[in-house]
Amino acid sequence: MKNLNNQRRSFLKNAALSGALATFTGGMSLAEAKQNESPKRRAFNMNYAPHFGMFKNHAGNDYVDQINFMAEQGFTALEDNGLMNRSVEDQKRIGAALEKNNMTMGVFVIDPGFNWKTGLTTGKDEFKEAFVKECEKAVEVAKIVNAKWMTVVPGYFERRLPLDQQTAHVIDAYRRASEVFEPHNLTMVMEPLSDNPDLFLRHSNQGHLICKAVDSPACKILYDIYHMQRNEGDLIKNMELCWEEIAYIQIGDNPGRKEPGTGEINYQNVFKWIDAQGFKGICGMEHGNASPGKEGETALIKAYHEADSFK
Repeated sequence: MKNLNNQRRSFLKNAALSGALATFTGGMSLAEAKQNESPKRRAFNMNYAPHFGMFKNHAGNDYVDQINFMAEQGFTALEDNGLMNRSVEDQKRIGAALEKNNMTMGVFVIDPGFNWKTGLTTGKDEFKEAFVKECEKAVEVAKIVNAKWMTVVPGYFERRLPLDQQTAHVIDAYRRASEVFEPHNLTMVMEPLSDNPDLFLRHSNQGHLICKAVDSPACKILYDIYHMQRNEGDLIKNMELCWEEIAYIQIGDNPGRKEPGTGEINYQNVFKWIDAQGFKGICGMEHGNASPGKEGETALIKAYHEADSFK
């Protein structure tokens, strides 16, 4: 009888606990509640910047909610390539959310609106003027979100001109843009790309040459590790060769352009080297998620902690 009473009390205790858990989790089982909870926050060694949509399954579609979630997970910056195309209202909401969470705005893209197949390499005044005008607009957008860096790309090769002449045209355009940015302590970062072989700017040494010729703190290199692994490899050596001109870094593993650990790049070693240089800038997470849903987002956060655990 005593055992029966003990069993009854144990049953009632477990039932009460289950009822409390069901109430707390909105009727979900404990397993379901654990599956839906957010990943635990941990600090990172470096300033990694996610982009909108990367954590939408945890945070929803609202920009502010996504920024809040990023901050909760220990991310200290945000990238938004499409910032200039957003409404002023949304730009202000984004800026306010970043300030509230003590986060930094990373790069946004300057898009002059003309076809990049006929870009700055041509030397044509119409393209140069369109580019400079867009840079002037970028200054105003940067003020709203307290940004410092803007991504620029010169466009395609102009096959009818010698390579050196094309380079001279790009240098001239970037000097004009630097005159716009310098008074505001803003920096355009040119990005060598690997998307196709027609792009003029494809290697870090090209960027280094252009920066030296422009000779302005407003003109630096965006070193995208994914693109540079595809175009030139030997990442650490090539970063070292042009390190003094690198102001911004972007991330993506290769092949696939997903989070660190999904491809061939030893990101823990690369991050260790970057940190050892005293880099305090932003490392933008310009890549997709390897897996879908909340599980994929949680795995992405875990991948960054693993790659970031170099100390």
